[in-house]
Amino acid sequence: MSAFVRACGLSELEDSTPKRVEIDGTPVSVVRTEGEVFAINDICSHANVSLSEGEVEDCQIECWLHGSAFDLRTGKPSGLPATRPVPVYPVKIDGDDVLVSLSQES
Repeated sequence: MSAFVRACGLSELEDSTPKRVEIDGTPVSVVRTEGEVFAINDICSHANVSLSEGEVEDCQIECWLHGSAFDLRTGKPSGLPATRPVPVYPVKIDGDDVLVSLSQES
């Protein structure tokens, strides 16, 4: 299992606004929504674009290019054109630090 590393500060996250960070060369979108913090791979599985540029609603992040939405808890797409999930990562909160492990939850 990968170690948890600091991705950003909790105070840096605006509600339902994705924040792109890079962890060991991996682009990750960190999102605070519905009282929780999630970490999901920042690259859409359909079109290789940044998910952090999309909208967050109902615990999903939408790809701005073609409209596929991915569940922040599971990474599974909720509709076409994406058919493959994107990785989600475990998150821990330590004070103001948001810690992410690149070991996949799903």
